[in-house]
Amino acid sequence: MSIDNQEYLKALEKMIKSSNIEHSKVPLTEEQKIMLTMSDKDILNGKFIDQQTLNERELGWLTKK
Repeated sequence: MSIDNQEYLKALEKMIKSSNIEHSKVPLTEEQKIMLTMSDKDILNGKFIDQQTLNERELGWLTKK
């Protein structure tokens, strides 16, 4: 998807540059920390699949009777 309207893009850029977004850290819960640690271990052990494989498996699951 793309936007070709230059005026719209300029207005959007101006709005983003003028926003007063505060950058703050969001604390993680213990459960979130555990899940991230588990994910890191899975990645280190090669227990993951690429997006295309995931999409194919999901499509197969969705089309089963």
